[in-house]
Amino acid sequence: MRATAAGEQVGGRKPASAGEEKPAPAGPGAVHPAYGPPLGGSAVAPAERFDVALLDLDGVVYRGDGAVPHAADAIAAAGRRGLRVGYVTNNALRIPEAVAARLTGFGVPARPEEVITSAQAAAHVLAERLPPGAAVLVAGGEGLWAAVAAEGLTPVASADAAPLAVVQGFDPEITYGRLAEAALAVRAGAWWVASNADLTVPTERGLAPGNGSLVAMVRAATGAEPLVTGKPEPAMHAESVRRTQAREPVVVGDRLDTDVEAGARSGTPTLLVLTGVTTGSELLAAGPAHRPTLLAADLRGLLRPHPPARLAPDGRARCGGWECHVDDAGVLRWRARGADAGAGGEPGDPRDVAPDQTPDEAVGEAPDRAVDDGLDALRAACLAAWAAADAGRPTRGLAADRPHACADLAAPSA
Repeated sequence: MRATAAGEQVGGRKPASAGEEKPAPAGPGAVHPAYGPPLGGSAVAPAERFDVALLDLDGVVYRGDGAVPHAADAIAAAGRRGLRVGYVTNNALRIPEAVAARLTGFGVPARPEEVITSAQAAAHVLAERLPPGAAVLVAGGEGLWAAVAAEGLTPVASADAAPLAVVQGFDPEITYGRLAEAALAVRAGAWWVASNADLTVPTERGLAPGNGSLVAMVRAATGAEPLVTGKPEPAMHAESVRRTQAREPVVVGDRLDTDVEAGARSGTPTLLVLTGVTTGSELLAAGPAHRPTLLAADLRGLLRPHPPARLAPDGRARCGGWECHVDDAGVLRWRARGADAGAGGEPGDPRDVAPDQTPDEAVGEAPDRAVDDGLDALRAACLAAWAAADAGRPTRGLAADRPHACADLAAPSA
C-alpha cells in the first residue's frame, strides 16, 4: 500500500467520508436533525428565505436539448429577489465552461463559476489527501482531467506511471483498455475515488449505463470499493457550499435518492420539483431520508410561499384545503376541508401562472401568500402515508374518490 504525505493509507479500501462539514447521521437512512420537518412549508418564498439555490440540472433546469418550461424565467426572477444559484451536476464529463455555455444556450442565466461538478468534488478530495503534483490516473472525460489538473495534481493515463490514486468518472467514449489501466492501478494499491455512482444516465433513447455501471466493472476486477464523492455523498455538498459560499442554501432537485437524500444527510432544506424522474407515487412511498422539505411543480416554486403540511395527533394530515388519513384497512382517504372547499366539494381552483404571465407577474415581487398550487392534496396525502408507514401501518390502497391532482397515484405497497 502507498501512503499520502500525511501518512494516511490509500488503496482499495474506502477511507473515512470526505467533505463532511456537519456531523454525520447515524446511518445511511438517517435524517440529519437540522433538516426540518418534511413538507414543513415556508411562510415566504424560498427566493427570499435562502441565499443560494443548489440546482440540479437534468430534469430541473433542462431536459434533453431544451430548458424545462418556466425554468429560465424562474431562475432570473429569483435572482432579482437576491437568490444566487449554483448549478450542481453529478456528471463529471464536461468542464464548467461547457456546462454554462449549454445553459445559456437554453436561455438560462449561467456563468462557469456557478457550475459545480462531481469532477471538481472528486479532485478536491484527492488534493486534500495527496501531495502536490501527485500522479492520478484519470478514467473519465475532459471535465475530470481538467479538474484534477486544476487542483495541482498530475493526471496520467497509465498504471505504469505509478499513480497514488485512480479517479473514475462518466465518459461515454471510455474503452476496455482505459478501464483495465484503472483496475491495474487499483490492484497495485492506488487509492480509488469515483465521481459518482449513478447506475444510469438519461438519453433520448432511454436510460443508458452510467458511471456506477462502469465503476462496477472495476470493482468486480479488483474487489476494491471506491470513495464516492458525488450526490448524495457529503463531499459534493461541501464542494457546492464552498464554491458558492452559501450560508443558508436550499437543495433543489428532481430525484429522491440523490438530491433529497443529499439535503437530508447534510441538514439542508430541499425543494423537490416534479419536472424530472420522481412521480407522485414514488414520493408517496418515500422513506425518511427521501422526504423533501418543500414540493413544487417546477422552479416557479422558488417564487412563492409553500403551505405547511401538518400532522394531527390522530394521524390526520392537513395541508391547505385538504385533509388525509390512512384508515384501519390501510386505505388512504381525502376530505376537503370547510370554507376552503369550493361548491363541488373540492378546494377552489389552483392559482397558478397563466400562459401569458411571467412568474413575477403571477406571484409579484412583494411578499406572497401561500395559495393552493394544485399540490396541497398530494402534500397532505404524503404526510399521512409517511406517518402511517413509520407507525407500521403501510398504505395498501387509495380511495376511489380522490382529488383530480392525485388521480394517477398508486399505493406504495401496490
